[in-house]
Amino acid sequence: QVQLVESGGGLVQAGGSLRLSCAASGRTFSSYSMGWFRQAPGKEREFVATISRNGGSTYYADSMKGRFTISRDNAKNTVYLQMNSLKPEDTAIYYCAARLSRLTNSYSAEDSSYDLWGQGTQVTVSS
Repeated sequence: QVQLVESGGGLVQAGGSLRLSCAASGRTFSSYSMGWFRQAPGKEREFVATISRNGGSTYYADSMKGRFTISRDNAKNTVYLQMNSLKPEDTAIYYCAARLSRLTNSYSAEDSSYDLWGQGTQVTVSS
């Protein structure tokens, strides 16, 4: 079973950038499509981005398109979220999640479809 550990969060000024990483243990990382979600204080968890098993397909929430990029390196068992042009409203705890996928190019924006979750990493964007 895969275990997930996020890193790369921190405090950044508006307009800045951060790169989040999610390292997965285990030998079956390439069997999972991956997603990033976030949860701000007092708000529900929301979808950010997802990537298929082979990295060939990606999908973003509308508010993240053009600013965030999800990628993965299956040789390193790691998925990344590059976040540019950050805004104060991007402040949240960011979670990565893994979804066991039979199809190499499938992905999901639904958090209920994910099997495994990391502990989260805090991102704070100051104005």
